[in-house]
Order: sequence, then structure tokens, then C-alpha cells
Amino acid sequence: MTRRPTTFRSVFRRAAFPALALAIMAFFGTYAVVGSNGALAYGDYQRMLERQQQHLVALKRQQAEIANRVQLLDPKKVDPDMADELTRKQLNVVNPNEVVVPLK
Repeated sequence: MTRRPTTFRSVFRRAAFPALALAIMAFFGTYAVVGSNGALAYGDYQRMLERQQQHLVALKRQQAEIANRVQLLDPKKVDPDMADELTRKQLNVVNPNEVVVPLK
């Protein structure tokens, strides 16, 4: 039995498919670790979550302030100070001897 000499072309044909499969697996493995949704992005997600939770707390505080002002302007029982403040602000009615102290 005689053996044929191996040529570069025959070696390349035999190794091409396993090499391609290994390259594809390496690509997806690297993307699973380093990609935008990979394991290393977990810290970024934690920081974004903390920032969004702080923003939510600020919005809830602002919502509570607005709800309080709405309650003070209830048509059944209007707070006199709130009504006076709003009418003076809207109509720009201030006596010359009054001092206006803005709270915010």
C-alpha cells in the first residue's frame, strides 16, 4: 500500500471546517463576556439602575409636592394663603409697601 503525499490543499480542506467552527465559537464566547449584554456589562447595569432609582425618588418627591398643592386648591375648601399667593402671582398685584420674599 502506497501513501499519497499530502498537499497543502488537502490539509486545508480537512482543517477549514473545524477552524471555521472554532472561530465562530470564539466570537460568540467573546461577545458573551465582553459584549454590550455580556457579563462585564453587569456593573454598568447596576450603576444605571442606581441612577434611575435616584431619579425616581426625586420624581416621587415632586409628585408629592404637586399633590399637596392640588389638595390645597380643592374647590370645596381652598386654602386662603394658597389662593392669595396664586392670585398675586398671576395678576402681579403687590402694594408698594409690601416686601415679596421668594421661597424658591
